[in-house]
Formats: sequence, C-alpha cells, structure tokens
Amino acid sequence: MNNLISDLQKEKLINTFGEYLIENAPLAKFSSARLGGYADFMLTAHSAFYLEKMVTFLWEEEIPFHILGGGSNILISDAGVRQLVILNKAKKLAFNEDDQELPTVWAESGTNFGSLARQAAQKGFSGLEWAAGIPGTLGGAIFGNAGAHGKDMSNNLKLAEVLQLEEGRKLWSVNQMGFTYRNSTLKTESGKYIVLSATLNLEPGKPEEIQEKMEEYLQFRRRTQPPGASMGSMFKNPAGDHAGRLIEVAGLKGSRIGDAQISELHANFFINHGEAKAQDVYQLIQLAQEKVKDQFDVLLELEIQLFGDWK
Repeated sequence: MNNLISDLQKEKLINTFGEYLIENAPLAKFSSARLGGYADFMLTAHSAFYLEKMVTFLWEEEIPFHILGGGSNILISDAGVRQLVILNKAKKLAFNEDDQELPTVWAESGTNFGSLARQAAQKGFSGLEWAAGIPGTLGGAIFGNAGAHGKDMSNNLKLAEVLQLEEGRKLWSVNQMGFTYRNSTLKTESGKYIVLSATLNLEPGKPEEIQEKMEEYLQFRRRTQPPGASMGSMFKNPAGDHAGRLIEVAGLKGSRIGDAQISELHANFFINHGEAKAQDVYQLIQLAQEKVKDQFDVLLELEIQLFGDWK
C-alpha cells in the first residue's frame, strides 16, 4: 500500500505542527458507525482560524487530507486513510437576537448541527426544528445538503464562509452553493472548498410550540430509524421512490455479513452490532446495489462517502 505523504512532506508536518501532529491515529472512535482503520496523520482544529491555517498549509505543500467532522455519513476503510485527517472541532457560535423579526445564528463549521437546532429552540427561534436529530456537524450538513421532513440546508443557509483552493476565504450565498438533493458544489468538487463557518436564517416563535414540533420530529425519528452504530441513510432516494423500500422488496431487510446488518426496522440503515468490519458493510452495499439493479433496474447511489482504500 503506497503512502501518499512523502518523507519530505512528513518532515514539514513534524516541523510545523510538532506535538500537535498525531501519527497512526485510530479513526473508528471518531466514526458514528465505529468502523475504520488508522490515518497516517491527524490534526485537530479547535477553531475556524486554525482550520484555515491548517488547510492553507496543506494545500500549499500539496499534502493530501480529509476533513472529519461528526463522523456520520462516512464509511472509513479497514485499511485506514493514507492521508492526513483534520478533526474539525471548531464550535464557536453566536445568536443575533437584535433583529427580532429576522434573527440569525452564526456558527463555526465543527458545531454539532443537532445541538445548534436545540439551542435555537430553547431561545424561541424557529426554522431548525427539522434538524433536531441530524447527526454530524454544520459543515457536513452544508457539504451534503442535509435534510429531513421536507426541509434541507437550502431553506436555512444565509451565508457561508468558504475557504477556496485558489482564491482564499470568500463569503458564499445560498445561491452559490449549487444545492440539489443531498448534494452541493462543495461535494461535487470535493477538496477545493472548505466551510469555515456559516450564518443561518431563523424565525421568531413561541418556545413551547417550537419544542413541541421538535419533539414530534424526534419521536418520528425514533420510531422509523434504528438505534445503534450506523452511518445514517446509506443511499440517496431515487426519484419518486425510497431506497429503503427497494432494498426491502428485494428481500434484503435483515441481511447480515459478519456483525454488519441491513436494519430490520429501516432497510436504508446498515448497523454495526459491535464487531463489524468496514469491509462487511461495503459488501452489504454491493449486495444491495446488485439486487436492486437486477430487480428494478435502479442503481442506488451512495449518500455516504467512502474514505480510504477499497478493493
């Protein structure tokens, strides 16, 4: 297996980051599915300022890297990642309550998105009820245009501070994001743009009504989505249909390879029952795609991202 970081690049990393640079960093504990091998190197960004500095340095030195937020919506290879991983822990946030008619919240991209939604509700700000149970970070939600209950990031995003490979830091409006279903320009051109922070539009509301709606969504999520270690929705829903329905009708609900299983509650969720390998999940992905393609002539497209080396 080739190491994509050269000896010269490794020396520069050590000289620049010293004790903050972790070698052979275990990634499974940072994954919501508790899966994956080791990264050659890891850095932790505790603010958007340091995230920008790290990414700029890595771009300048042509050192390959991944950004890891909350660890949802990704499957990390058992073989690990032959690159540097930046763990995004930039979590500052501030509510703008001066304008009672058009309140907003600014947050760094490593902020837990579900927690942000709950804090808004506690303050009596509406608009993010749909996001109460969304795992992962604000940056990840923008990257993949996260959504639920008929809403997504395109409904809330006002501005995002984006670090660009060739042009530095810029403010992007929601119209520049190229949002489509579970996708964005950030995702289709991955590696060229990094979200540093974002401002979201909110609405004034009554705290008790907001909390009631949020609890309704959370209860629905608990009824329809399985508990346990998973990556969230595995596949995008095909136009006019649902990936979970197709997998279930194909007879795969409950199918198991090793300790990985297609959920018996919702077939678009793949569960790690404790000792699964990433390769087990990957084989289930291939099985679902093959069976659904054979029976319905529909190729299921991954909603998650694959990190690392895959056979």
